[in-house]
Amino acid sequence: MKIKLSGSDLVHKLTSWYFTRGALPYWCVLLMDCSIIVFAELVAYYLSFGGSSTASHFWSVLGTTICTVPAFLVGMRLFNTYSGIFRYSSFVDLLRVTCALLVGVAVLAAARFVLYICHVDFFVDQSLLTDVTALFFAMMGMWSVRILVKYLFDTCYKDKSAPHVFIYGVRYGGISLAKSIRNEHPLPYLVKGFVSDDPSLTGRFLLGTRVYMNDETLIEHIKKNNIKLLFVSPLHSEDFRSNDAMQKMLISAGVKIMMVPSAQKWDEKQGLRHEQLHEVDIEDLLPRDKIEVDLDAIGALLKGKRILITGAAGSIGSEMVRQVAKFEPEKLVLVDQAETPMHDVRLYMQRNHPDINAYTIVGSISNQTHMEQIFSEHRPDYVFHAAAYKHVPMMEDNPAMAIQNNTYGTRVIADLAVKYGTKKFVMISTDKAVNPTNVMGCSKRICEIYCQSLNASIVAQSAEGAEVKHVQSDGTPAVTQFITTRFGNVLGSNGSVIPIFKEQIKKGGPVTVTHPDIIRFFMLIPEACRLVLEAGTMGKGGEIFVFDMGKPVRIADLAQRMIDLSGAKNVQIQYSGLRDGEKLYEEVLNDKEITLPTPHPKIKVAKVREYQYDEALRDEEELYRLSFTYDDMAIVGKMKQIVPEYRSQHSKYEVLDKK
Repeated sequence: MKIKLSGSDLVHKLTSWYFTRGALPYWCVLLMDCSIIVFAELVAYYLSFGGSSTASHFWSVLGTTICTVPAFLVGMRLFNTYSGIFRYSSFVDLLRVTCALLVGVAVLAAARFVLYICHVDFFVDQSLLTDVTALFFAMMGMWSVRILVKYLFDTCYKDKSAPHVFIYGVRYGGISLAKSIRNEHPLPYLVKGFVSDDPSLTGRFLLGTRVYMNDETLIEHIKKNNIKLLFVSPLHSEDFRSNDAMQKMLISAGVKIMMVPSAQKWDEKQGLRHEQLHEVDIEDLLPRDKIEVDLDAIGALLKGKRILITGAAGSIGSEMVRQVAKFEPEKLVLVDQAETPMHDVRLYMQRNHPDINAYTIVGSISNQTHMEQIFSEHRPDYVFHAAAYKHVPMMEDNPAMAIQNNTYGTRVIADLAVKYGTKKFVMISTDKAVNPTNVMGCSKRICEIYCQSLNASIVAQSAEGAEVKHVQSDGTPAVTQFITTRFGNVLGSNGSVIPIFKEQIKKGGPVTVTHPDIIRFFMLIPEACRLVLEAGTMGKGGEIFVFDMGKPVRIADLAQRMIDLSGAKNVQIQYSGLRDGEKLYEEVLNDKEITLPTPHPKIKVAKVREYQYDEALRDEEELYRLSFTYDDMAIVGKMKQIVPEYRSQHSKYEVLDKK
């Protein structure tokens, strides 16, 4: 039984056979290009002198044409036109072909001139117009072969089952994405169009696909083109984050969203590949302003210095390690009491920064003997103090530990920084220290009080005739500057609501939110750490810097968005009631009435009550001694005495505020 093949089937079989072979050898490409040049020369001669002249002088013309090929070989060699692979041809390859032909014409003209001077009559007479015509046909022929092969390859190897995608953004980032996809074989995705906010581009074509308007009609085009994915250009990330309507429309249509990770900085010069995108997470969708810092100033401060980071295995501390390591310090001394996470930090440093002397030390900041040994041996130039107990409900039940670790541990590190000549001590505090309503927030406020009063005392002793209270180990006056940074919740940190919600959604719900109206400010960990470094650079000592956290987020809305994003069905939100010590609304850190501006728009200086050092030290020592009684009421009572604005909420300690 004979099987008849249609023309399209035959072409498909031939192209499939060709593209399953390896690339053509370079001599085949070279021979093909030379043949095109010879043919182009003959066509040009025919058009210039007519058919009869061409027929009568055919062999002479052919011989002369073949003799011109070496001139073009010079250009082909210079631009390596024969080393490219046709199926992967690009504009650059076409440009190289053009340049090679121009060089060939130039060499040919030079050869003709030399032969003319030498009175050698070798070439068939041709006009300049003939040469230009031959150049044009040769260029068109060589271009056409490459474009045709690439087109056939893209057509034959297009996986019709590949997911259909739209790309949001028509500028460089979006075009880079489309080109990255098209350069993959087989194609991982089929780009079916671009989405733009510019009405003037609606209906236009980009890279052969239509541009669609980002409006209510977009959902129709999504369904019509069977779109499964939307790629968001990095240049349009902020627009996408602020467009709730677009997000909801895509999520309801079952379209997966792919973006460049929030923490990843995109280099426009290097272009963008689709592999750099990941499926969008809730952190990527929260609207926030772009944060810029003075990297040069930070680098000048930290490069070649000895840096100590406490709490180095925590979510904030470990990100501080990653960011500080980029500035090539002389050594990094990393302290944390969590063994396994600390081991992860050690492996990270060995893998990514083997040239930096990194000391990963397991120990508690409240162990004064161990901490002194560390300071004595390493004598850090800068200290970033991130170690603290931070979970509000846990510290509400364990105030003694909040005092022994947070307040006393901070005093240990601060005093050692003074003793061993640390230049700057940057303490990472919390927004919960603002008018605290819980033990954790108050413990951090007491830490702030001690560091600020110690800084003021060091400054005061520099005045003429003043008593020197604070000296370094060598007997010289203390020089340490103490800087405090306050910010709110960081996305993805240990104990953040987001990983908790993810786990609850994974189990089918319910997702527990404490109150329908509770709101919080959020910031990405890398962004918060960059601001810490910036504040550390600009700080002169004694300041409490607060960060502009942007717009507050309603936690119930956050939970619902995560449920929608996950695609989970029938997952309910359940309200469990406010936890002990929990605020309904966090304080607005950047209120103009309680802050002063700085050169950085995202950083303000808090105006707070100042304490005398002797008073702050006496209160801390008394509180520390009291912590070993483990009498919760007595401990918290003393904390309220030190920080009068501390008013408990939803806590057993509320009775102390009524006395």
